[in-house]
Amino acid sequence: MKIDFIKSRFMYYGFALVLIFISLGAYFTLPLNLGIDMTGGAQTEYDYTAGQIDMSTIKDMVSETKKNIMYNETEVINNVNIYKISGENKFVVEAGFSKISGISDKDFEGLKTKFKDEITGKFASLSSVKITMARYINIGESFGDYIKKTAYMTLALVIIAISLYIAYAFRGSIEGFTSFSFASVTAISLFHDLIIAFGLYIIASYFFPEFKIDTFFITAMLTVLGYSINDTIVVMDRIRSNLRLPENKKKDFGTVINNSVNDTMTRSIYTSLTIFIVLVAMFFFGPDSIRGFILALIFGTIVGAYSSIAIAAPLLYDISGKKR
Repeated sequence: MKIDFIKSRFMYYGFALVLIFISLGAYFTLPLNLGIDMTGGAQTEYDYTAGQIDMSTIKDMVSETKKNIMYNETEVINNVNIYKISGENKFVVEAGFSKISGISDKDFEGLKTKFKDEITGKFASLSSVKITMARYINIGESFGDYIKKTAYMTLALVIIAISLYIAYAFRGSIEGFTSFSFASVTAISLFHDLIIAFGLYIIASYFFPEFKIDTFFITAMLTVLGYSINDTIVVMDRIRSNLRLPENKKKDFGTVINNSVNDTMTRSIYTSLTIFIVLVAMFFFGPDSIRGFILALIFGTIVGAYSSIAIAAPLLYDISGKKR
């Protein structure tokens, strides 16, 4: 049974627009749960003796210390992330610091040192396990600002570069058919995937603070773009191949597109489902430190599969002007 994507395209467009508005609304109304590499802060790695370590006790100690790190009765630590390193007797404490108004650089750095010294002292007081500090990294606020400024630019440049490559790769492939139609559809689909995956992750991070917007998240968004364009190219290439067939020369353009999407839909669903199963397994059974990265990939995989099938091809029908 074939699905008529062209006939139902406005329903798919409408669903996509609703998700885009929700995503943009989340971005402009919800506080961004930024990671330490976006805000600046301190990262401390600890070794502990072999055996079991009670991470709930560690988290309680860190949470108690976090409340004591204040400047003019204002907390300067905006978030804390604690996780074990898989396969090793190590755990990491990450604390994001906000440089509040009026605080000097010296006082700000002093609060970072105070936090490190206090939690290290509390860990050393535990009798059940021996914990020692192995490494301390001070992440400056300027580095976080640099990451935030370049992240948006990087994602936009990747979309533009991919679209230009599609225009080049599809040039002259069909007589009287401009390759910029394929490039435009690619750019719109990728922006669609990026905005919705970003928005869904912001909503998830609002309700579950352990999911941070950090460099791992930016890497996940770039990975989503790579996966999405791979799926979209398969659909576009099938459309191009079918348009070249002599028996399709007199067929309605929408019919050719519809047949092409249905030809590749099973492949797209199977591929996306396989990736989805692997990502879900990694999300629940993988290390805590990459769960946010995996969650972003899950959102991107679902949205990318949807856009490749229900958005990209119908958009080509509307943008190309080849409706007859």
